[in-house]
Amino acid sequence: MAPKRIFLRFTADKSDQPIIYRLVKDYDLVINILKANVNPQKEGTMVLEITGERYDEGLAYLRRQGVSVQPLIEGITRNEERCTMCGACTAICPTGALYMERPSMEVYFKEDNCIVCQLCTKACPMRAMEVQF
Repeated sequence: MAPKRIFLRFTADKSDQPIIYRLVKDYDLVINILKANVNPQKEGTMVLEITGERYDEGLAYLRRQGVSVQPLIEGITRNEERCTMCGACTAICPTGALYMERPSMEVYFKEDNCIVCQLCTKACPMRAMEVQF
């Protein structure tokens, strides 16, 4: 079974609850946290890759807990015509999905590593990195 990517948004009162632990323990799901912004007493967000037979049951549990669950169906693409290979995006990419090959100094994009954080879209001076829905 291929992992599915989802985006979670939860309220401040859930930020100190063991919701990910419950997905693993109670629903036997394998969780890979791709990105997380969790602070006590503040709204939190997470991007997860989830694998497991009880995927739908786990998502139902999250929704019962008041967690907003959205499939991660957007992606990032690079407009090859606009890209000048400046490398600004490689410095900001947290997963190494964008990297510069040396000595050619060409920028490469490994889409499988992308977590759609959209930092590259803000860093690119040529607007070559685009969100695709």
